[in-house]
Formats: sequence, structure tokens, C-alpha cells
Amino acid sequence: MTISGDRVFNLTSAIIAGSALAILAVTALTLISGSIPVLNQFGLGFFTGEKWNPVVGREVFGALPYLLGTLVTSGIALLVGVPLSLGIAIFLSEMSPPAIRVPISYLVELLAAVPSVIYGLWGVFVFRFYVRDYLEVPMSRYLGWIPAFSGTPFGLDVLTAGLILTIMIIPTVSSISREVLRAVPNSIREAGYSIGATRWEVVRNWVLNYGRSGIFGAVILGLGRAVGETMAVTMVIGNTVGPAAMPTSLLKGSQTMASLIASNVRDAGDPLVFSAYIGVGLMLMILGLSINVIAQLMVSRLLKVKGGAVE
Repeated sequence: MTISGDRVFNLTSAIIAGSALAILAVTALTLISGSIPVLNQFGLGFFTGEKWNPVVGREVFGALPYLLGTLVTSGIALLVGVPLSLGIAIFLSEMSPPAIRVPISYLVELLAAVPSVIYGLWGVFVFRFYVRDYLEVPMSRYLGWIPAFSGTPFGLDVLTAGLILTIMIIPTVSSISREVLRAVPNSIREAGYSIGATRWEVVRNWVLNYGRSGIFGAVILGLGRAVGETMAVTMVIGNTVGPAAMPTSLLKGSQTMASLIASNVRDAGDPLVFSAYIGVGLMLMILGLSINVIAQLMVSRLLKVKGGAVE
């Protein structure tokens, strides 16, 4: 009996698709099983506590500061990076002359190829001094009465980490957004121009609206990059632990979940301490999955977009 090419193709595709689910399931089981010791001892306090003491015999583990550190730095990256990325995408797809469109596109995409450790080195030895002198010192001087801007400017803190993440997500968000905008049919633009709309009105009311689902997907991919980034953040965020790591101010040192694991997991000789870091990894995985689930719900229900077009 001969097997048709279609059947082989279908079977191969099913196996490849199933392998992704298998990898996710194995990863989840590994993290859950590794987290059981610390969850049995601290329960929900592991997710809501602020103290972190890995000294054997005095172990106390609370991961809330690192969860908040991840959310705050990622929020800064989105707040600053998304407008910049959309501006780049709109310029390259709607306004730039052909002579400079391709070179600038290559330069933007080249930023995505730079290893994160290079961003970290640049952040430590160059970028943090500009952030300290031109952002943090004025913030501390004129806005220091606000808790979010209080503290001593140093340059290795939450603000610098968030701005480094901003630079790192720009290539992803801008490149995908540019391709989304270029995929908008010219008939959409021509319809806007035909009724007397300006270029800005066409872009704002028609082009961006038509491609909003793709742009939202680009933002989510950028958020995923920011949440999971490790080395660059580890090098510039200050690496404080315990209650001091709570990101109560942009000018304070903190840690993200990824930076906490990268900085300390190799020194975790005690099984309970190692389980604590695995538990933080489980939290990071749950956060990533939650972001994707919420994004899917927003696209399907709030944006009400199917196939990239506006209903």
C-alpha cells in the first residue's frame, strides 16, 4: 500500500505542531515539579512576600518585588518604545523617500541582531551616565517630592533598565509594524485622499485603523521580549534583593524575575533555595502565557478584528 504525499505532509505537519505543545508541557511540568518544595513551605506567601534570604537555615522567599520589577521595567519599555516604533514604521512605510527607506530599514533591523550583553555593556559604561545626568538629576531635583522620582541618581536602577529595554524592543515592534502598514491595500489610502483627507488623516483614520490587529501583535511581541530579557537588565538594574528591590521609585535599584535567576541560580546549592529560583521561573512562564492569552482576548473581543481588517 502506497502512502500519498498529502497524507505524509499532513502527518508531518501534525507532528511538528504537536512538538510545540509537547515542549511547552514538558517545560511546565519541570517548573511545577521543581517549585513544589518552596510552594509547600511558603504557600501563597511565595508570590506575595517581599523578603528574600537564601542563607541556609534562615530561608525566606517572597518573589513579589521581582514580579513588580519585571512589570515596571516592561511598562517603561512599552510607554517609551511603542510611540517611537510606530513613528519609525509610519515614516518608513508612508513618508520616506525610496532612496533612504531600505538603508534605514536595514539599520533598524540590525539593532535586533546585537546581543543583549552588548546592550548591557553599553548601558553600564556609556548610557547610564547620560540617563543619570540628563534625566535622573533633574527628576530628583524638581520632582523628588513624588515617591516615583525620589532617591539618589546613580544610573543603575529601574529607569535605566526600562530605557535599555526600550531600545531593545524598537527593532521588533517597528519592523513588524512597518510590514503591517505596507500590507494595507493602496485602495484604503486612495479612498481617504479622494475625499480630501491629508496624509496624517489618512494614516491616523484609515491605515492605522486597518492594521491595528497586526500593530497590537507587534506590541505584544515587544512586551514578550521586554519581560524575558535577562543579561542587559541584569547589568544595569542594580540587583538589589528583598524589600529593597520593590520598585517604589524609578531611581532605585531593583531586579526582574529573569535577572534574579540569572544572577543567583548557579550559587543555589541548597535544594530549597534552588526550588525558589525554579518557582520564580514558573512565575515568569505564567506571566508570559497570561500576556499572550490576554492579547488574544483583546484582539478577538475588544478590537473585534478578523484577518487583519476592521469589521
